[in-house]
Amino acid sequence: MVNMMSPVVVLLAVTFLSVSLAQFVPPFTEDCRSDMYPPNGPTFRGAVSWYTVNLDLPPSKRWSALIADKKKDLVTMMQAVRDLANAFVPSGKLIEVVDVTLPIMAKTLPKPFGEEMKGIADVSGIPLGEVVLFNIFYEVFTVCTSVVAEDDKGNLIHGRNLDFGLFMGWDMKNKSWIITEKLKPLVVNLDFQRNNKTVFKSTNFAGYVGMLTGIKPQTFTLTMNERFSLDGGYIGILEWVLGQRDGMWMSFLTRSVLENANSYEEAKTRLATTKLLAPAYFILGGNQTGTGLHHHPLQRAQHRLVGTGPEAEPLCMNQITQKNISSKTIYDVLSTKPVLNKLTTYTSLMQVSKGSLESYIRDCPNPCMPW
Repeated sequence: MVNMMSPVVVLLAVTFLSVSLAQFVPPFTEDCRSDMYPPNGPTFRGAVSWYTVNLDLPPSKRWSALIADKKKDLVTMMQAVRDLANAFVPSGKLIEVVDVTLPIMAKTLPKPFGEEMKGIADVSGIPLGEVVLFNIFYEVFTVCTSVVAEDDKGNLIHGRNLDFGLFMGWDMKNKSWIITEKLKPLVVNLDFQRNNKTVFKSTNFAGYVGMLTGIKPQTFTLTMNERFSLDGGYIGILEWVLGQRDGMWMSFLTRSVLENANSYEEAKTRLATTKLLAPAYFILGGNQTGTGLHHHPLQRAQHRLVGTGPEAEPLCMNQITQKNISSKTIYDVLSTKPVLNKLTTYTSLMQVSKGSLESYIRDCPNPCMPW
Protein backbone atom coordinates (compact mmCIF):
# COMPACT_ATOMS: atom_id res chain seq x y z
CA MET A 1 0.00 0.00 0.00
CA VAL A 2 2.79 2.42 0.85
CA ASN A 3 4.52 1.85 -2.49
CA MET A 4 1.26 2.53 -4.31
CA MET A 5 0.75 5.77 -2.44
CA SER A 6 4.17 7.21 -3.24
CA PRO A 7 3.78 8.15 -6.94
CA VAL A 8 0.40 9.77 -6.32
CA VAL A 9 1.74 11.90 -3.48
CA VAL A 10 4.94 12.88 -5.23
CA LEU A 11 3.42 13.73 -8.61
CA LEU A 12 0.63 15.80 -7.07
CA ALA A 13 3.15 17.61 -4.91
CA VAL A 14 5.68 18.44 -7.62
CA THR A 15 3.05 19.98 -9.87
CA PHE A 16 2.41 22.59 -7.21
CA LEU A 17 6.07 23.58 -7.23
CA SER A 18 5.72 24.81 -10.80
CA VAL A 19 3.82 27.84 -9.51
CA SER A 20 7.23 29.40 -8.91
CA LEU A 21 7.60 29.53 -12.69
CA ALA A 22 4.32 31.35 -13.24
CA GLN A 23 4.24 34.98 -14.27
CA PHE A 24 1.93 36.61 -11.77
CA VAL A 25 0.30 39.60 -13.38
CA PRO A 26 -1.82 42.50 -12.13
CA PRO A 27 -5.56 41.84 -11.77
CA PHE A 28 -6.52 42.32 -15.41
CA THR A 29 -10.23 42.99 -15.37
CA GLU A 30 -12.50 44.76 -17.79
CA ASP A 31 -15.97 46.21 -18.16
CA CYS A 32 -18.68 43.62 -18.64
CA ARG A 33 -18.47 42.37 -22.21
CA SER A 34 -21.30 42.55 -24.73
CA ASP A 35 -21.94 41.29 -28.26
CA MET A 36 -19.69 38.27 -27.77
CA TYR A 37 -22.39 35.85 -28.94
CA PRO A 38 -22.52 34.16 -31.39
CA PRO A 39 -18.92 33.34 -30.43
CA ASN A 40 -16.41 35.38 -32.36
CA GLY A 41 -13.10 37.19 -32.14
CA PRO A 42 -9.85 36.31 -30.36
CA THR A 43 -11.54 34.67 -27.33
CA PHE A 44 -13.17 32.02 -29.57
CA ARG A 45 -10.90 29.18 -30.69
CA GLY A 46 -13.54 26.93 -32.19
CA ALA A 47 -16.71 24.86 -31.87
CA VAL A 48 -16.78 21.48 -30.15
CA SER A 49 -17.40 18.25 -32.09
CA TRP A 50 -20.08 15.69 -31.13
CA TYR A 51 -19.55 11.99 -30.43
CA THR A 52 -21.90 9.22 -29.31
CA VAL A 53 -21.14 6.97 -26.32
CA ASN A 54 -23.19 3.76 -26.54
CA LEU A 55 -24.01 2.62 -23.00
CA ASP A 56 -25.26 -0.72 -24.36
CA LEU A 57 -21.68 -1.70 -25.24
CA PRO A 58 -19.36 -3.36 -22.71
CA PRO A 59 -17.56 -0.67 -20.65
CA SER A 60 -14.21 -1.44 -22.27
CA LYS A 61 -15.64 -0.73 -25.74
CA ARG A 62 -17.73 2.42 -25.12
CA TRP A 63 -14.95 4.92 -25.79
CA SER A 64 -13.14 3.12 -28.63
CA ALA A 65 -14.35 5.28 -31.55
CA LEU A 66 -13.73 8.56 -29.71
CA ILE A 67 -10.27 7.56 -28.48
CA ALA A 68 -9.26 6.29 -31.92
CA ASP A 69 -10.18 9.71 -33.31
CA LYS A 70 -8.46 11.68 -30.52
CA LYS A 71 -5.52 9.35 -29.94
CA LYS A 72 -2.85 11.76 -31.22
CA ASP A 73 -4.08 14.65 -29.04
CA LEU A 74 -4.42 12.40 -25.98
CA VAL A 75 -0.89 11.04 -26.42
CA THR A 76 0.42 14.61 -26.81
CA MET A 77 -1.29 15.74 -23.62
CA MET A 78 0.02 12.76 -21.62
CA GLN A 79 3.53 13.41 -22.93
CA ALA A 80 3.24 16.95 -21.51
CA VAL A 81 2.31 15.42 -18.14
CA ARG A 82 5.35 13.13 -18.36
CA ASP A 83 7.60 16.08 -19.25
CA LEU A 84 6.28 17.99 -16.25
CA ALA A 85 6.97 15.06 -13.94
CA ASN A 86 10.40 14.43 -15.42
CA ALA A 87 11.33 18.09 -14.96
CA PHE A 88 11.20 17.49 -11.22
CA VAL A 89 12.39 13.87 -11.20
CA PRO A 90 14.79 13.75 -14.20
CA SER A 91 15.50 10.03 -13.85
CA GLY A 92 12.02 9.23 -15.18
CA LYS A 93 11.43 6.99 -12.17
CA LEU A 94 8.28 8.85 -11.12
CA ILE A 95 6.31 8.04 -14.28
CA GLU A 96 7.79 4.56 -14.25
CA VAL A 97 6.33 3.98 -10.78
CA VAL A 98 2.98 5.44 -11.92
CA ASP A 99 2.87 2.99 -14.81
CA VAL A 100 3.55 0.06 -12.49
CA THR A 101 1.40 0.89 -9.46
CA LEU A 102 -1.65 2.91 -10.55
CA PRO A 103 -3.14 0.07 -12.64
CA ILE A 104 -3.75 -1.58 -9.26
CA MET A 105 -5.87 1.42 -8.33
CA ALA A 106 -8.06 0.93 -11.43
CA LYS A 107 -9.22 -2.39 -9.99
CA THR A 108 -10.54 -0.62 -6.87
CA LEU A 109 -12.62 2.02 -8.69
CA PRO A 110 -16.41 1.68 -8.77
CA LYS A 111 -17.94 0.08 -11.86
CA PRO A 112 -17.87 0.80 -14.76
CA PHE A 113 -15.06 3.34 -14.51
CA GLY A 114 -12.07 1.03 -14.10
CA GLU A 115 -13.11 -1.09 -17.08
CA GLU A 116 -13.69 2.02 -19.21
CA MET A 117 -10.19 3.27 -18.37
CA LYS A 118 -8.73 -0.09 -19.39
CA GLY A 119 -10.50 0.21 -22.73
CA ILE A 120 -9.11 3.73 -23.23
CA ALA A 121 -5.60 2.49 -22.45
CA ASP A 122 -5.94 -0.38 -24.95
CA VAL A 123 -7.07 1.86 -27.83
CA SER A 124 -4.71 4.77 -27.14
CA GLY A 125 -1.62 2.75 -26.27
CA ILE A 126 -1.16 4.92 -23.18
CA PRO A 127 -0.24 2.89 -20.09
CA LEU A 128 -3.22 2.24 -17.83
CA GLY A 129 -1.51 3.90 -14.87
CA GLU A 130 -1.27 7.17 -16.80
CA VAL A 131 -4.93 6.96 -17.86
CA VAL A 132 -5.86 6.56 -14.18
CA LEU A 133 -3.62 9.51 -13.30
CA PHE A 134 -5.32 11.68 -15.95
CA ASN A 135 -8.71 10.88 -14.44
CA ILE A 136 -7.85 11.49 -10.78
CA PHE A 137 -6.11 14.81 -11.51
CA TYR A 138 -9.56 16.38 -11.75
CA GLU A 139 -10.18 15.70 -8.07
CA VAL A 140 -7.47 18.29 -7.37
CA PHE A 141 -6.80 20.76 -10.17
CA THR A 142 -10.18 22.01 -11.45
CA VAL A 143 -11.21 25.63 -10.76
CA CYS A 144 -14.40 26.69 -12.53
CA THR A 145 -17.23 29.19 -12.87
CA SER A 146 -20.92 28.25 -13.16
CA VAL A 147 -24.09 30.28 -13.23
CA VAL A 148 -27.79 29.39 -13.42
CA ALA A 149 -30.20 32.19 -14.34
CA GLU A 150 -33.94 32.26 -14.98
CA ASP A 151 -35.49 34.42 -17.68
CA ASP A 152 -38.84 36.18 -17.39
CA LYS A 153 -40.60 33.19 -18.97
CA GLY A 154 -39.34 30.77 -16.34
CA ASN A 155 -36.68 29.12 -18.53
CA LEU A 156 -33.41 28.26 -16.80
CA ILE A 157 -30.12 28.85 -18.60
CA HIS A 158 -27.06 27.15 -17.13
CA GLY A 159 -23.64 28.43 -18.18
CA ARG A 160 -20.13 27.43 -17.18
CA ASN A 161 -16.46 28.04 -17.86
CA LEU A 162 -14.31 24.95 -17.28
CA ASP A 163 -10.93 26.06 -15.94
CA PHE A 164 -8.26 23.41 -15.56
CA GLY A 165 -4.48 23.13 -15.23
CA LEU A 166 -3.72 25.32 -12.22
CA PHE A 167 -0.03 25.04 -11.26
CA MET A 168 0.55 22.45 -13.97
CA GLY A 169 3.44 24.06 -15.85
CA TRP A 170 3.60 27.71 -16.91
CA ASP A 171 4.84 28.45 -20.44
CA MET A 172 6.86 31.64 -19.98
CA LYS A 173 7.14 32.34 -23.70
CA ASN A 174 3.45 32.04 -24.54
CA LYS A 175 2.15 33.12 -21.12
CA SER A 176 -0.13 30.10 -20.79
CA TRP A 177 -0.60 26.95 -18.75
CA ILE A 178 0.96 23.99 -20.57
CA ILE A 179 -1.61 21.34 -19.65
CA THR A 180 -4.54 23.72 -20.22
CA GLU A 181 -3.43 24.27 -23.81
CA LYS A 182 -2.90 20.54 -24.41
CA LEU A 183 -6.41 19.82 -23.14
CA LYS A 184 -8.24 22.14 -25.53
CA PRO A 185 -7.99 19.79 -28.56
CA LEU A 186 -9.48 17.06 -26.35
CA VAL A 187 -12.73 18.96 -25.60
CA VAL A 188 -15.69 17.00 -26.97
CA ASN A 189 -19.48 16.96 -26.74
CA LEU A 190 -20.87 13.55 -25.82
CA ASP A 191 -24.30 12.08 -26.42
CA PHE A 192 -24.71 9.11 -24.05
CA GLN A 193 -27.29 6.74 -25.51
CA ARG A 194 -29.08 3.58 -24.46
CA ASN A 195 -31.34 1.73 -26.93
CA ASN A 196 -30.47 4.45 -29.47
CA LYS A 197 -32.04 7.12 -27.26
CA THR A 198 -30.26 9.96 -25.48
CA VAL A 199 -29.85 9.42 -21.73
CA PHE A 200 -27.80 12.58 -21.14
CA LYS A 201 -25.36 14.90 -22.87
CA SER A 202 -22.03 16.22 -21.65
CA THR A 203 -19.04 18.34 -22.58
CA ASN A 204 -15.87 16.58 -21.54
CA PHE A 205 -12.25 15.75 -22.31
CA ALA A 206 -11.53 12.68 -24.42
CA GLY A 207 -9.99 10.06 -22.16
CA TYR A 208 -11.79 11.24 -19.03
CA VAL A 209 -14.69 9.03 -17.89
CA GLY A 210 -16.20 11.19 -15.15
CA MET A 211 -18.49 14.14 -15.89
CA LEU A 212 -18.01 17.84 -15.09
CA THR A 213 -20.72 19.40 -17.28
CA GLY A 214 -23.95 17.73 -18.34
CA ILE A 215 -27.66 17.90 -19.14
CA LYS A 216 -30.47 15.39 -18.84
CA PRO A 217 -32.85 16.87 -21.44
CA GLN A 218 -36.12 18.25 -20.03
CA THR A 219 -35.05 17.11 -16.54
CA PHE A 220 -32.00 18.91 -15.10
CA THR A 221 -28.58 20.42 -15.83
CA LEU A 222 -25.53 19.80 -13.67
CA THR A 223 -22.02 21.19 -13.34
CA MET A 224 -19.31 20.47 -10.80
CA ASN A 225 -16.86 23.08 -9.54
CA GLU A 226 -13.85 22.67 -7.29
CA ARG A 227 -14.36 23.99 -3.79
CA PHE A 228 -11.16 25.40 -2.26
CA SER A 229 -9.75 23.52 0.70
CA LEU A 230 -6.22 23.50 2.08
CA ASP A 231 -5.99 19.74 1.63
CA GLY A 232 -7.84 19.83 -1.72
CA GLY A 233 -8.70 16.32 -2.81
CA TYR A 234 -5.43 14.82 -1.57
CA ILE A 235 -6.74 13.49 1.72
CA GLY A 236 -9.67 11.70 0.11
CA ILE A 237 -7.45 10.19 -2.59
CA LEU A 238 -4.94 8.99 -0.01
CA GLU A 239 -7.73 7.49 2.10
CA TRP A 240 -8.93 5.61 -0.99
CA VAL A 241 -5.42 4.33 -1.75
CA LEU A 242 -5.04 3.18 1.85
CA GLY A 243 -8.31 1.24 1.76
CA GLN A 244 -10.85 3.67 3.26
CA ARG A 245 -13.36 3.82 0.39
CA ASP A 246 -16.57 5.17 1.87
CA GLY A 247 -16.38 8.38 -0.20
CA MET A 248 -17.33 8.90 -3.86
CA TRP A 249 -15.13 10.40 -6.57
CA MET A 250 -16.89 13.67 -7.37
CA SER A 251 -16.85 13.39 -11.17
CA PHE A 252 -18.00 9.76 -10.96
CA LEU A 253 -20.91 10.90 -8.79
CA THR A 254 -21.80 13.58 -11.34
CA ARG A 255 -21.89 11.00 -14.12
CA SER A 256 -23.88 8.55 -12.01
CA VAL A 257 -26.49 11.22 -11.29
CA LEU A 258 -26.74 12.25 -14.95
CA GLU A 259 -27.06 8.64 -16.03
CA ASN A 260 -29.42 7.31 -13.36
CA ALA A 261 -31.43 10.11 -11.70
CA ASN A 262 -34.82 10.50 -13.34
CA SER A 263 -35.90 13.80 -11.78
CA TYR A 264 -34.55 17.05 -10.41
CA GLU A 265 -35.48 16.02 -6.86
CA GLU A 266 -33.75 12.66 -7.20
CA ALA A 267 -30.61 14.35 -8.51
CA LYS A 268 -30.66 16.84 -5.64
CA THR A 269 -31.03 14.09 -3.04
CA ARG A 270 -28.18 12.01 -4.47
CA LEU A 271 -25.82 14.99 -4.60
CA ALA A 272 -26.72 16.20 -1.12
CA THR A 273 -26.40 12.88 0.67
CA THR A 274 -23.29 11.31 -0.91
CA LYS A 275 -19.94 11.61 0.88
CA LEU A 276 -17.19 12.87 -1.44
CA LEU A 277 -13.45 12.30 -1.59
CA ALA A 278 -12.76 15.95 -2.50
CA PRO A 279 -14.59 19.20 -1.66
CA ALA A 280 -16.82 20.41 -4.49
CA TYR A 281 -19.72 22.63 -5.46
CA PHE A 282 -22.52 21.11 -7.49
CA ILE A 283 -24.69 23.51 -9.47
CA LEU A 284 -28.03 21.97 -10.35
CA GLY A 285 -30.68 23.50 -12.59
CA GLY A 286 -34.22 22.16 -13.04
CA ASN A 287 -37.03 22.60 -15.55
CA GLN A 288 -39.37 24.55 -13.29
CA THR A 289 -39.24 28.08 -11.93
CA GLY A 290 -37.06 28.45 -8.83
CA THR A 291 -35.13 25.21 -9.34
CA GLY A 292 -31.59 26.53 -9.24
CA LEU A 293 -29.37 25.17 -6.45
CA HIS A 294 -25.69 25.23 -5.63
CA HIS A 295 -23.12 24.01 -3.14
CA HIS A 296 -22.70 20.70 -1.38
CA PRO A 297 -24.68 19.99 0.63
CA LEU A 298 -27.14 21.70 -1.68
CA GLN A 299 -29.20 24.58 -0.39
CA ARG A 300 -32.18 26.24 -2.04
CA ALA A 301 -31.25 29.52 -3.69
CA GLN A 302 -32.83 32.65 -2.23
CA HIS A 303 -32.90 34.41 -5.59
CA ARG A 304 -33.39 33.44 -9.19
CA LEU A 305 -29.67 33.41 -9.81
CA VAL A 306 -27.02 31.16 -8.38
CA GLY A 307 -23.38 30.94 -9.30
CA THR A 308 -19.78 30.46 -8.30
CA GLY A 309 -16.76 32.26 -9.68
CA PRO A 310 -14.68 35.45 -9.66
CA GLU A 311 -16.08 38.76 -8.48
CA ALA A 312 -16.71 39.93 -12.05
CA GLU A 313 -19.40 37.28 -12.47
CA PRO A 314 -21.99 38.59 -9.93
CA LEU A 315 -21.13 42.17 -10.90
CA CYS A 316 -21.97 41.53 -14.55
CA MET A 317 -24.96 39.33 -13.76
CA ASN A 318 -26.44 42.08 -11.61
CA GLN A 319 -26.36 44.42 -14.61
CA ILE A 320 -28.64 42.08 -16.58
CA THR A 321 -32.34 42.45 -15.86
CA GLN A 322 -34.40 39.27 -15.84
CA LYS A 323 -36.08 40.11 -19.14
CA ASN A 324 -32.61 40.20 -20.76
CA ILE A 325 -31.46 36.80 -19.48
CA SER A 326 -30.48 34.68 -22.50
CA SER A 327 -27.70 32.47 -23.82
CA LYS A 328 -26.23 35.61 -25.37
CA THR A 329 -26.01 37.59 -22.13
CA ILE A 330 -24.76 34.59 -20.11
CA TYR A 331 -22.02 34.04 -22.71
CA ASP A 332 -21.09 37.73 -22.39
CA VAL A 333 -20.63 37.30 -18.63
CA LEU A 334 -18.49 34.20 -19.13
CA SER A 335 -16.38 36.11 -21.68
CA THR A 336 -15.44 38.89 -19.24
CA LYS A 337 -12.01 38.83 -17.59
CA PRO A 338 -11.17 37.42 -15.08
CA VAL A 339 -14.13 35.01 -15.38
CA LEU A 340 -12.38 34.20 -18.66
CA ASN A 341 -8.73 33.56 -17.82
CA LYS A 342 -5.67 31.55 -18.84
CA LEU A 343 -7.09 28.36 -17.31
CA THR A 344 -10.36 28.49 -19.28
CA THR A 345 -10.64 25.57 -21.70
CA TYR A 346 -14.29 25.83 -22.76
CA THR A 347 -17.59 27.62 -22.19
CA SER A 348 -20.87 25.68 -22.12
CA LEU A 349 -24.47 26.89 -22.33
CA MET A 350 -27.38 24.59 -21.45
CA GLN A 351 -31.15 25.03 -21.55
CA VAL A 352 -32.97 22.20 -19.85
CA SER A 353 -36.39 22.96 -21.35
CA LYS A 354 -34.93 22.71 -24.86
CA GLY A 355 -32.56 19.89 -24.00
CA SER A 356 -29.77 21.91 -25.63
CA LEU A 357 -26.05 21.92 -24.94
CA GLU A 358 -23.61 24.14 -26.86
CA SER A 359 -19.92 24.48 -26.03
CA TYR A 360 -17.04 26.53 -27.38
CA ILE A 361 -13.27 26.27 -26.95
CA ARG A 362 -11.89 29.51 -25.51
CA ASP A 363 -8.76 31.65 -25.49
CA CYS A 364 -7.90 34.56 -23.22
CA PRO A 365 -5.72 37.07 -25.11
CA ASN A 366 -3.04 38.96 -23.19
CA PRO A 367 -3.16 40.73 -20.86
CA CYS A 368 -5.04 38.05 -18.96
CA MET A 369 -5.05 36.68 -15.42
CA PRO A 370 -3.43 33.24 -14.93
CA TRP A 371 -6.61 32.22 -13.05
